[in-house]
Amino acid sequence: MAEHPTGIPIQLEPLVTRVLAPNASPYTFTGTQTHIVGTADVAVIDPGPDDSAHLDALERVIAGRRVTAIVVTHHHRDHSPATRPLQAATGAPIVGAAPFGPDKAGGEAAFDPLYRPDRVLATGDRVSGEGWTLEALATPGHTSNHLAFALLETGALFSGDHVMGWSTTVVVPPDGDMTAYMRSLDLLMQRDDRVYYPGHGEAIERPQRLVRGMLGHRKQREGQILRLLRERDRTVGELVTHMYVGLDPKLVPGAKGSVLAHLYDLRGRMMVDEAREGGAWRIAE
Repeated sequence: MAEHPTGIPIQLEPLVTRVLAPNASPYTFTGTQTHIVGTADVAVIDPGPDDSAHLDALERVIAGRRVTAIVVTHHHRDHSPATRPLQAATGAPIVGAAPFGPDKAGGEAAFDPLYRPDRVLATGDRVSGEGWTLEALATPGHTSNHLAFALLETGALFSGDHVMGWSTTVVVPPDGDMTAYMRSLDLLMQRDDRVYYPGHGEAIERPQRLVRGMLGHRKQREGQILRLLRERDRTVGELVTHMYVGLDPKLVPGAKGSVLAHLYDLRGRMMVDEAREGGAWRIAE
């Protein structure tokens, strides 16, 4: 992404600056995007990985201004580890997504086990500074604790990983939940946000159109699963092979997770169930 190199501040609008972290991967695209909101004082949304070059870049953008809050959409390892050194440098509180208890966090390798917010936010809770107000919106699905944040003064929504600018969102059980994810997309369809600033990928200038397409895409995947299971019982791996032809092998675990999330959703609606042997799934009788 040559036009947006890592560590270089990009002014998206007068109140919003974006800085790209140097953690590109098949799951993070060009890297995690940290957003700095405000002018006289600021909030830092999803400070990203604990990377010294990225932290230096954030400190240059902050430029000695007071950091009112370090805001977290969810605590995957590419979003929240830098909260700790940034808090040490600025004294700002960490606010946003709820932490997990040790029972859940211990089983979720993608999560940041050291994440400890000072204040957990729920839908309608606000963080504000001079000339800006962020309002939390619960958007579970990608993770059970995922939040988006609306910038009330400009109509922008920081969508984290719930809606991204480059790919559909990975929803991986046990914490990822397709039923919750679809409900969260429906919630966004009821809003009139002007633009989304996602955690990965470019700004989304026509968000309602994209969300509508994402809902359609998920329904299409659901239809694929049902058609394949009507032919015969299949395992998750067999479904992925038929549904994701030519997929990068590095992305296969994520595809398996999303297919399993669809299966759990369909099972909840009594449309499929697990076969008695071999780990296969079947159309519900």
